Amino acid sequence: MIGGVGMPELIIILVIILIIFGAGKLPEIGAGLGKGIKNFKKATKEVNLEDKEEEPEKIEKK
Repeated sequence: MIGGVGMPELIIILVIILIIFGAGKLPEIGAGLGKGIKNFKKATKEVNLEDKEEEPEKIEKK
């Protein structure tokens, strides 16, 4: 189970997406989704690095 979505629900969602977009568009949608996830992970990683860089400054000010 993925976050409360079981296998039957996931199959129904995938069939609906296939009907709406067609088989030809699925690779494009997958690639776009993959790029979006990659950019999101990169952005969150950059935020974490910025937070870690700021911590020594906060300690020194106290």
